[in-house]
Amino acid sequence: MLDPRHLDALSAVVEHGGFGPAAQALKLTLAAVSLRIKSLEDQLGQRLLVRGKRVRATPAGQALLGHVKQVRLMEADLLAGLVGGEARAGERWQSLSVAINADSVSSWFLPGVAPLLARQRLLLEVVIDDQDHTHDALKSGDVVGCVTTRADAMRGCVAEPLGVIRYHCVATPAVAQRCRTPRGAVSPHKLLAQPAIIFNRKDALQDAFLEQHIGLRQPAYPRHYVPAVEAFETAIELGMGWGMVPAQHLPKHPTLTELLPGATVDVALYWQHWTHEPPSAQRLTAAVKAAARERLAPLAEVARPAT
Repeated sequence: MLDPRHLDALSAVVEHGGFGPAAQALKLTLAAVSLRIKSLEDQLGQRLLVRGKRVRATPAGQALLGHVKQVRLMEADLLAGLVGGEARAGERWQSLSVAINADSVSSWFLPGVAPLLARQRLLLEVVIDDQDHTHDALKSGDVVGCVTTRADAMRGCVAEPLGVIRYHCVATPAVAQRCRTPRGAVSPHKLLAQPAIIFNRKDALQDAFLEQHIGLRQPAYPRHYVPAVEAFETAIELGMGWGMVPAQHLPKHPTLTELLPGATVDVALYWQHWTHEPPSAQRLTAAVKAAARERLAPLAEVARPAT
């Protein structure tokens, strides 16, 4: 049997990034936290933490933390279901962690799950990452589910199709004009001379657009990096460059124009979550799927690249 105090110490060290902050959070001495981690590692016969400037979990530690999260969620749901548990549960909030891409958070995810969170007294910790990388947080055990482009289910998980986010390449009329020939056609040379607005260095939407619709594979072009959705779209409105904006956000930006009308990049999204979910996580999964059905284009409507 694993000592819950040892597991609490492991979770605190990883969550806070070090032994000192974990000791403060647990109201223990630094020596006590270190001893609990050492005892747990000795019991399991392997290292669970990588010591450094910021402490992180080893693969074995990540697997153990994922198990701990599942057990704690199931315990919380069990207590809520016991006699008198509903009354006690009404005084508590339960936490769930999810990994979501930035464009999904405000456009459909939060509006879709907000009623459930309030009704079930659930606290949400949202980890923001690119949709091609959110599954890393699920793999490490940091979250109970993620919105991802990965269609194949990871070990111990289920991948359920959500729908499609459709991105349009837009710019101000002035920037768009600088990208066109005198006859109005987009000039690849002129387009690549203009800066692109890119969310972060993981963002590959612009490269996907250039490859699908211009026939250019990862060309060089100047780039601004703006890792916040509102600031990202503001940068495009200010004429700093061209960029990819989801269809759901276009009504907020009537002054922007498409560089290639009708040429989109469609990103298929999936909800990956644990195969064996506690009831609270099951309810979240149901809310996520319902929100996606209401607000995203079905996967069957993925558009073929323009030729």
